Amino acid sequence: MASMRASTPAVKPDATHIGYVVFIAAAAAMGGFLFGYDSAVINGAVTGIRKHFRVGANETGFAVAAALIGSAIGAWIAGQLADRIGRVRVMLLAALLFTASGIGAGLPFDIWDLAFWRVVGGLGIGIASVVAPAYIAEVAPARYRGRLGSLQQMAIVLGIFVSQVVNYALARAAGGKSENRLWGLEAWQWMLLMEAAPAVLYGVLGLIVPESPRYLIAVGQDERAHEVLVKVEGYEETTQRIAEIRAVLASDRRPGWRDLRGPGGRVLAIVWVGIGLSVFQQFVGINVIFYYSSLLWQSVGINEANSLLISVSTSMMNILGTVVAILMIDRIGRKPLALIGSSGMALALGTAAWAFSFATGSGATAHIPSADGKVAIVAAHVYVFFFAMSWGVVVWVMLGEMFPNKIRALALSIAASAQWMANFVITQSFPSMSRWSLSGSYVIYACFAVLSIPFVVLFVRETKGKALELMG
Repeated sequence: MASMRASTPAVKPDATHIGYVVFIAAAAAMGGFLFGYDSAVINGAVTGIRKHFRVGANETGFAVAAALIGSAIGAWIAGQLADRIGRVRVMLLAALLFTASGIGAGLPFDIWDLAFWRVVGGLGIGIASVVAPAYIAEVAPARYRGRLGSLQQMAIVLGIFVSQVVNYALARAAGGKSENRLWGLEAWQWMLLMEAAPAVLYGVLGLIVPESPRYLIAVGQDERAHEVLVKVEGYEETTQRIAEIRAVLASDRRPGWRDLRGPGGRVLAIVWVGIGLSVFQQFVGINVIFYYSSLLWQSVGINEANSLLISVSTSMMNILGTVVAILMIDRIGRKPLALIGSSGMALALGTAAWAFSFATGSGATAHIPSADGKVAIVAAHVYVFFFAMSWGVVVWVMLGEMFPNKIRALALSIAASAQWMANFVITQSFPSMSRWSLSGSYVIYACFAVLSIPFVVLFVRETKGKALELMG
């Protein structure tokens, strides 16, 4: 079989092969779309939920953050599941979880039932956050891997944007308030139910895309791996590539916790770097904008409808920043992009903190002077742009690239779990922190943006253009 392939003339990659790679990477990134939608849809629904169930800040914060508990668990188990049953089957599992969550969360009996279905959706988010970047990194040719890996983040920001547009449209149709009734249900329920549609599409795409060639070789299905490699790399001769991958896999076994330790029993430095990237990505406070921006702007005197409109505009800025990242990540590299983003976020967050310091009152009496309110809105948009064009993309691309092959899935799961736990801390704490000091909250986020700069300079290694088999 090998000699027969050797006699087949090699062909250079063409638009057909590139188009196919883009298609399967985009299909895998559909999990990122649901990740973004499920994460951010609660932003428009949170006011209606709070009023419908008559709950306070703590219960509201838990309902919002409950998805992150599931996300941490999903990310923790995703790597081992992907190694056991394959990347594609894990995608299908995530699609099922997203579908069930959308229906259950849209039709809850009480706040705790809602929280349960948010946990179910979180499991899907956590699984998608691990399997999509790993799958894309494993099917993408090295010269396109950064841009294709960025599709995951683009899908996430599109999911966020679509959720905010849907939220705004439904609220407007219901008279400007998410607690008003619309087609037999309250508007916030429709916001959550809408997730089921893209979840079903994700499942259909999961039935079409091929399995990762690295997984196929690992389980002895070289013929299928050959077929996939021909389609994604554009060369009929794959004997050498299969041999390269098998050589790496031959020295590997299913990773366990001891594989994450080096001499002296200490956890490998690369694992800590992955965890650090994940934690910094969340501790700059980005998901306060995506989960609570409606409440954030209402807390300084802007009405609910206009708050949802601002959420739409920040989501548009998120998309713009992600496009910039996709265009630049394979040109200037991961580290420079992260450093630019950290600097921009620190300045924008500091400006927002200054503007919010002029806010007075709380609840229905909240108010911020017009000029300072405009500064806060502009600063929030600039902050989202700098996050999107840097850390939003860079972290997910690097987590799919930076780990040695033998520990990639497990280390990625740990790093992603750390990210979701950090996200939970920020999300759960913000309602209480904002009552303490909205300006002070943003000062804290700005400090983490500043601290991320020396972290990147000292500990993060560039992965631009390196084959996955050379990571170590």
